[in-house]
Amino acid sequence: MRRMPHDLPAWVAELTDPRRARTLDELADRLVPLAEHAIDVSRRLQGLLGELNGPFGREALYELVERLKARVDEAYGEISAEIAASGRERAERIDAACTRHVAGPPGPDPAPPEAEVLAARLRERVAEEVGPLIDRQRQAAAEQVGARARQALDQAVQVMLGRVEELARCTTDLVHEVLPLAREGLELAGRITELSGRARRAGLGPITPDLGAEAARTVAAFEEAVGRLELEWSGLGARTATVKAALRGAEEAAFSQVSAAMTRCVEELAPAHAQALNEAEARAMTLLGELPARP
Repeated sequence: MRRMPHDLPAWVAELTDPRRARTLDELADRLVPLAEHAIDVSRRLQGLLGELNGPFGREALYELVERLKARVDEAYGEISAEIAASGRERAERIDAACTRHVAGPPGPDPAPPEAEVLAARLRERVAEEVGPLIDRQRQAAAEQVGARARQALDQAVQVMLGRVEELARCTTDLVHEVLPLAREGLELAGRITELSGRARRAGLGPITPDLGAEAARTVAAFEEAVGRLELEWSGLGARTATVKAALRGAEEAAFSQVSAAMTRCVEELAPAHAQALNEAEARAMTLLGELPARP
């Protein structure tokens, strides 16, 4: 048969295959790496099973929900800051109008001291009558967005946990299917270790026919079992990556659901919010009209 480029040289099997051992101590030595390999792949498989099952524990689910809530709180904070900024911008425009009203038309002469006093009194009156209007509008808009966010968050959490529960059922079935294979590998490692110990205790002479036949059967069982374990480990690694991606997708979908609800709420509130700020500014302009400007 044509040798593949990645095949090892023939002498490797000659020096490592227990079935080619000639003495008892050679057989004992060559069985040890097989037991270690069986233990290694079984432990790797068990580790992947734990990694696969870990995200569905109570603490992990609690962290998932809390992480989603924290992201929603952060997004709500940004929206609240934008609402507050719109109110501040309108208040600054009103304040600038007060200053212009008191200062009068531009000219070479500086504003008299009484103009500053009048401007302060004007700002105080505007703050008393118009400031609360802006603050109430800002608070009302933020509260409506917050209420919509809480409602959407409750719905999104239920959908997300439902998806996670469905995924957990599939994962649990897979864990129950693969876990016995990992145990089988550990049991095989125990049998190989026991056989190696018997060969070592038997002395330094040639291998007996019975011990050689048992070693051949054990090596064949090892090759079959480890081949299955390595294949399961490879497939389980891909499945674990898919499950992690699915969990991230469920979280992102839940956040997008809440984010979209808040965005729609802001869009619905925008006309009324702008109208309320316009009315507050109009009230401020009315107050300015009631006071004499600087000649």
